[in-house]
Amino acid sequence: MDELRRAAGRAAGLVADHLGGVREEPVWRPVEAGDRDWLTDQDLPEAGRGLDELLDDVRGRVLPYPMGNGHPRFFGWVNSPPNPAGVLIEPLAAALNPSCAGGDHAGPLLERTVVRWLAGLVGFPHRPGGGLLTSGASMATIICLATARQRAALADGWDVREEGLSGRPPMVLYVSGEGHSCLRKAAELLGLGSRQIRTVPVDAAFRMDVAALRTMIAEDLAAGRRPFCVAASAGTVNSGAVDPLADIAAVAAGHGLWFHVDGAYGALGVLADAPAFAGMELADSLALDPHKWLGVPVGCGCALLRDPSEARAAFSLVPSYLVDDNADELGWFAEYGPEQTRPFRALKTWATMSHLGRDGIVRLVGHTTRLARALAARVEESGDFELMAPVVTSIAAFRYRPPSGDPDAINRAIPSAVQRRGVTFLTGTRLGGADALRACVLSPDTTEDDLAVLLHEIRTAAKELTGLPDSGGLR
Repeated sequence: MDELRRAAGRAAGLVADHLGGVREEPVWRPVEAGDRDWLTDQDLPEAGRGLDELLDDVRGRVLPYPMGNGHPRFFGWVNSPPNPAGVLIEPLAAALNPSCAGGDHAGPLLERTVVRWLAGLVGFPHRPGGGLLTSGASMATIICLATARQRAALADGWDVREEGLSGRPPMVLYVSGEGHSCLRKAAELLGLGSRQIRTVPVDAAFRMDVAALRTMIAEDLAAGRRPFCVAASAGTVNSGAVDPLADIAAVAAGHGLWFHVDGAYGALGVLADAPAFAGMELADSLALDPHKWLGVPVGCGCALLRDPSEARAAFSLVPSYLVDDNADELGWFAEYGPEQTRPFRALKTWATMSHLGRDGIVRLVGHTTRLARALAARVEESGDFELMAPVVTSIAAFRYRPPSGDPDAINRAIPSAVQRRGVTFLTGTRLGGADALRACVLSPDTTEDDLAVLLHEIRTAAKELTGLPDSGGLR
């Protein structure tokens, strides 16, 4: 244990040095050839290695090559910097190493509190047992859609768990054209088939077109299909758009469809702009990711369910060796999803949320949302950028307007060119058929000066790509 104590102290120092020096390092750097070979091609050692030796390797070959999301000038995808409380506490969960399938121990009990906190933050009606932590929103989506599928089957007088889908009318899922790919993956994994996924068009603000949704449902009913679920977005990854949730909820209720909301990234935006999220509280299920806007270390998602008994009907399977006579009426978490052995996700989530407090969470969401809107204002005031979508959450989608050349090709090339420079990091996407740039602000340490650096780096990269003079200075 002396070796462990010494190594643990050294590891803590490496963590503190890494987090404390993030801003002074490049946001991202390519992995050098020798280190790439070590990372990908090393052999399993014949004899065990000492803890100090392992830490040497981590210090020299792992820490120099971060994804970049810990840096205040990382604007890529939807990946947050880790909250320090979550980083500090996570090794203690590993030290306990429990399975949080259920039972009378700290892990599953604390998970009840964390799920209740999350539901309360986003204003989702929560019954005891009405949610569970997952690896991420992808798994949460599988849980929610499987629950919706089972409810639809039972309503029609059959059990999909016993009979499967063969011979039944095709079950149809409706998703926005801007919906996350995890919805399609979940539908495919659940045996629905990609042909039964109906992509609903979006309006000029990239929100689901409710009139088109109504028309598509009517068409499917007339064709003998079985509409069962409509999945709306509360903060898309491309532009942060929030679908008209209340209107979609009304359509779903009118046809007896399950109403699912993908709030993986954006659900917490309700803390900064509640009217934009009106109707989210009407969902039958809501997926969200504490490891996104909250900064809980990856991976921690959450599935929230209006009626927990419906998820239990979709998943509960208790073998004799897991019967727990001391369990309460809610049973075990393992009865509400596909995982049996479940890690202690609640500890780092509890630590992060406790460290921030509700006021701190509101400040974080407000700060990052304001910066996204400030970036949008800079874009609109410039002569060489154009805003591609309204800013609702903390994502700004925009486009560089070159004085000559193919705008799509240049905007498609800019993200890689910016990333290679190492000063800042952003990613690209396509919106309305056009290549665009998107910046997602999630770090509490990002400043207005960092926004100026971002635009300057885009202009510099564009100059390198086109050979044209830089079209403007810092703004």
